[in-house]
Amino acid sequence: MDDLTERLLEHLWLEQRLSDNTLQSYRRDLAKISARLAENGFDWLNVSAADLAAAVYAEGEKNSSQARALSACKRLYAWLEVNGGREDNPTRFLKAPKKPQQLPKLITEAQIDRLLAAPDTETAHGLRDKALLEVMYAAGLRVTEAVKLNLAQLDLNKGWLMTLGKGNKQRIVPLGEEAVYWVERYYSEARSKLLKGALCDELFVSQKRCGLSRQLAWMIVKHYAEAAGIQTVSPHGLRHAFATHLVNHGADLRVVQLLLGHADISTTQIYTHVANQRLQSVVDVHHPRSGKAV
Repeated sequence: MDDLTERLLEHLWLEQRLSDNTLQSYRRDLAKISARLAENGFDWLNVSAADLAAAVYAEGEKNSSQARALSACKRLYAWLEVNGGREDNPTRFLKAPKKPQQLPKLITEAQIDRLLAAPDTETAHGLRDKALLEVMYAAGLRVTEAVKLNLAQLDLNKGWLMTLGKGNKQRIVPLGEEAVYWVERYYSEARSKLLKGALCDELFVSQKRCGLSRQLAWMIVKHYAEAAGIQTVSPHGLRHAFATHLVNHGADLRVVQLLLGHADISTTQIYTHVANQRLQSVVDVHHPRSGKAV
């Protein structure tokens, strides 16, 4: 069963160019389901739909975990069907459990201002961190997109960057004047100090003389969030803030969808709920008939 999993992952990497993070997630989920099947004497090729469902919909497991495991199984059986590994598909009629909609935590513009003001821009590391935070918020980048951003993907004269999102989908995102200013300062004053003569294509680099890791970028955001007295900010939180603040200021949802690189606008619509949540809180606090006004 492990051999089938590795062959599938190799196919997904070669043919669909899925990210390492996605492939590792599939590997973990398939290993988990494979172990459950083996406990009951089954493998991928002989298990029935009912027995596979029992392994996927394990009691006590979160709906989100079940849905993710089912998605991995569907990938496996679709590939087996195409390649003649199995004539039937036991996942064909299995449906993912509904996940309760989780709204992103609301990060206010005032909190973002405090976060962006936190780095000490008199130091090389502080300049880098300031530029990183400004770019992530200005462009709504995923953390992986930010750390993999290379110099050739930037056009600071025109004020935009090109990034590769999920599935290697390319999109162009404008940068505001603030982000452009801090990237230019970081590039001219700090980047070469951090590299110490080393060559590197990535824009954001570390003292190890190479590009930032996702883990380090995460730690940078969390560090300055704590310094600014904010408990709800993560790298993805900056992306949520980017979208929410655009919607709050009247941006068209289709435009936000393009900027975020969402394939389906239903994914983007969550930000209208966040905006409505904000409006409701304003009414609760300020309207004399709300019962909550002060």
